[in-house]
Amino acid sequence: MCNEKMFCYQCQETAQGKGCSIIGVCGKTPKTAKLQDLLIYTTKGVALYSSLLRKKSHISNEINRFIINSLFITITNANFDDEAIINEIKKGVVIRENLETSLSSDEKKSLEKFSHLNWKFSTDEDIIAFSNNKKVGVLRTENEDIKSLRELLIYGLKGMAAYTEHAMNLGKTQDEIFAFIEKALLATEDDSLTGNELTALVLECGSYGVKAMALLDEANTSSFGNPVITKVNIGVGNRPGILISGHDLNDLKQLLEQSKDSGVDIYTHSEMLPGHYYPELKKYPHFFGNYGNAWWKQKEEFEKFNGPIVFTTNCIVPPSPKASYKDRVFTTNAAGYPGWKNIKVDANGNKDFSEVIELAKTCQAPTELEKGEIIGGFAHNQVLALADTVIENIKSGAIRKFVVMAGCDGRMASRNYYTEFAEKLPKDTIILTAGCAKYKYNKLNLGDINGIPRVLDAGQCNDSYSLAVIALKLKEVLGLNDVNELPIVYNIAWYEQKAVIVLLALLYLGVKNIHLGPTLPAFLSPNVAKVLVENFGIGTISTVDEDLKNFNLL
Repeated sequence: MCNEKMFCYQCQETAQGKGCSIIGVCGKTPKTAKLQDLLIYTTKGVALYSSLLRKKSHISNEINRFIINSLFITITNANFDDEAIINEIKKGVVIRENLETSLSSDEKKSLEKFSHLNWKFSTDEDIIAFSNNKKVGVLRTENEDIKSLRELLIYGLKGMAAYTEHAMNLGKTQDEIFAFIEKALLATEDDSLTGNELTALVLECGSYGVKAMALLDEANTSSFGNPVITKVNIGVGNRPGILISGHDLNDLKQLLEQSKDSGVDIYTHSEMLPGHYYPELKKYPHFFGNYGNAWWKQKEEFEKFNGPIVFTTNCIVPPSPKASYKDRVFTTNAAGYPGWKNIKVDANGNKDFSEVIELAKTCQAPTELEKGEIIGGFAHNQVLALADTVIENIKSGAIRKFVVMAGCDGRMASRNYYTEFAEKLPKDTIILTAGCAKYKYNKLNLGDINGIPRVLDAGQCNDSYSLAVIALKLKEVLGLNDVNELPIVYNIAWYEQKAVIVLLALLYLGVKNIHLGPTLPAFLSPNVAKVLVENFGIGTISTVDEDLKNFNLL
């Protein structure tokens, strides 16, 4: 394994369910994969000093942002731009060295076991060369279980960083989240920690995942209002359009405001769909609708959109060399791809989308993919407003079970399981969803139960927090002692690291018997997987018919 060109197993689509060793299934090259590993390694070096200084003084937002943005850059499908990653590494080394000068000799001495993190470089070639060092990547750890726990922790941190960055973009931060990220990063380089100690840190990561998702929920709702039940147009208009993808609602707001008198319509793509549910975003008349489906269909769908595309985050699918749209794509935040222009943020948190808007004016209107509407906006505030109706239907037996089918979508044919599962669910069940997994069933005609739609879409992957809030409220209203006594089944699809932090958050909240699919993560060693199975009832899926029986849904 040490002779492989690269090694990455952080996403569900990893090669042969074991690890990408030649090129990433996502499209990243060995060079990019190793630079991303080095960026994480560099971020640990920053955390080495910022963690100490945080205990005695204020840490600047510049340092906080570097830590979370660097983690975000390495999430699957977020950034393929080697030059951008190298620049971020350089920035990290400068920050690390500046922080080091603020420490006393005794403080520096206390950090001697992490001296390997103080690497230096002179040229870009030095950076590339050091990225090939075995001690930088996943394979630095020989013990299978320790490696598994370290990587599980890292992937949880990546997901947490993504949500923390979105909240930060809206002016919301919590110092304790950054402090934990630093502690956890260093723990993955501490050879003195036992498997039990790392396991405890993984579960603690879940508790901070809840804090990060709650913080983002507060940031979104305080900025844009509480999501409301909304019908979203999935057709097209006759004006030019801009397609915005990803998760950052602050970017969506700025784009809507800057384009409101331009004669250009704004369409959401994939995980940006829930933007339509927020009152402050709904008020723009040119906020037209949602175009297309989940992220993995973008190659064919972007060809037909005709206008510019803005990626605010992952998930990017590298375009083919002959793609007609490849010169019309822009990125923001942690997202990046070679040749695509990255729209920078100024000191006041503003971005200039004028180039995107002007380009859109020269383009044809989108080609229609489909017609109709989809309904969403069932975040916790909206569902709790309907609590009396929901409880009444539970007590009458009209609603027998809720099925949480949140998480991610992906390319594998095995994911058609989730469409079939939704179709075969009894009519007295309701699907609770969040994330792009919804695209497997949100356009099915599954009807309603006494006016309550059978698919309740809470929003983006981070809005899985809403599903947890709803579950805890139902527990309270129904007078139950344990959240696991609720009539809820968890059948969750995963793909990348934001799904990992959602899982850890649910485990922290005490949720058990979660089924993950299409496969269990490759980064779980047999022993670590055994711990999750024995303590939390984590399981995988089989066939639709078998699972409907096994989950007591029939």
